[in-house]
Amino acid sequence: MNVYYRTMRYKDENKSESIFQATIQLLNEIGFSEISMSKIAKRAGVSPSTIYVYFENKEDMLKKIYLNVKEKLSYGMIGDIDTEADPTKETFEAIMRNLMDFIKNNKEEFLFIEQFANSPLVEKLCSEASLKFFKPFYDMVERGKKQNLLKNAHPDILLTFCYFPVTQLAKENFKGTFEFSEEVFSQIIEISWDAIKK
Repeated sequence: MNVYYRTMRYKDENKSESIFQATIQLLNEIGFSEISMSKIAKRAGVSPSTIYVYFENKEDMLKKIYLNVKEKLSYGMIGDIDTEADPTKETFEAIMRNLMDFIKNNKEEFLFIEQFANSPLVEKLCSEASLKFFKPFYDMVERGKKQNLLKNAHPDILLTFCYFPVTQLAKENFKGTFEFSEEVFSQIIEISWDAIKK
């Protein structure tokens, strides 16, 4: 009796991570217009056909990587914070500090998010899907508004004053045109809080 075995291709977590990292690095280096599956495969040390074991196409790959990094960012910003119980001001300060730590420790991922955010692909692929990761932040803002601690403005407006001062100055820091210190960062936190408090 002849027994035939069907060849199956199994997903390897190490290869998946290599593809993720290769894509992030290449996007930061050459941008969306120049990236290709063959370049990603070469950087990751896999064959181009291997990528299709993990992703349907380039758009599917970019969407999954973007959502993966956004989720990692949201967890990094929340850390051990209890957004439902901790005092609002201390929570905002902790989030800003966690954000700064994430950026310093995950420069490639941060720059990838920034580049992706400025691409039309973010709206096409996954802007809505990433919002669920940041629900605790929105809940926290609404709680602060109900407690009459925060201005009665849209949560996106209030959160912008906590996120963008850190990210913009981080980018300047990476370029060597701005230097962070504890004194400077404390000033950023106070100015941001003054902007959103009632």
